[in-house]
Amino acid sequence: MRTDAAARPSPPARTPTRGAGSPWIVGRVTAPDARLRLICLPQAGGSAASFAPWRLAPPPGVELATVELPGRGVRSAEPLPDTLEELADAVLDGMAGELRAPYAFFGHSFGALIGYELAVRVRRSGLTPPAALLVSASRAPHARVLRRVTDRDDEGLLSWLEGFGGFPPELHRYPAYLRYAVRTVRRDLALAEAYTAAGPAPVGCPLHVFGGADDPLVSRQRLEGWRECADDGFTLRLLPGGHDYLFTHAGPTLDALGRTLGRLARSAPLS
Repeated sequence: MRTDAAARPSPPARTPTRGAGSPWIVGRVTAPDARLRLICLPQAGGSAASFAPWRLAPPPGVELATVELPGRGVRSAEPLPDTLEELADAVLDGMAGELRAPYAFFGHSFGALIGYELAVRVRRSGLTPPAALLVSASRAPHARVLRRVTDRDDEGLLSWLEGFGGFPPELHRYPAYLRYAVRTVRRDLALAEAYTAAGPAPVGCPLHVFGGADDPLVSRQRLEGWRECADDGFTLRLLPGGHDYLFTHAGPTLDALGRTLGRLARSAPLS
């Protein structure tokens, strides 16, 4: 299993709000003075609802565009592509209208690998490049997978997830949803375990890497591997928390992202 895969499933969704534009975006938050669109890609088993806490206090001047991948949330009936590369192709095709400057990609764990593949595809296609690629709690795309877990049965996989706090314990109150969540996590992790980039292709934009200071799955050394993909600036920052620091320490995380994103936004509001 690639040990940088996040596996915190999103909680049962209530009534998601679709934003105008791409059907891939659910729960868009747009401020009147937004100057940068942040396209957020969730962890394994996650959905657009994973970023719900961010919607309460988004970084100043930033529009949050949270991505709903196939096979979860309001798109649970849609099949997940067979490979992570095919998933990135589908995301790029489905979200072409969102890639207007200024925008940036943010991906957490599994989402970080998708964000990398998106940035590489944008560069190779000659499309408007993102202002930055922000990745979180993930191995570098060309780094080898250290451990595989998808060959475990559901009980074993669930035990592994709970071992690092990657699964909300309250979901045990919902047995049917628990089975659905484990199945969704397993599918995503299988894509991640089968994926290794051929080499550290440059992303064509500044690359900012974040991780949890106490993450038992992704060490600072593993995060440093992303440096080989940088060709236009690189930063690495550790924040309080473990592998799911994004959710358990949302305040410090948003503060750090706000400082990074504030330097990227252009002076003119988003159109």
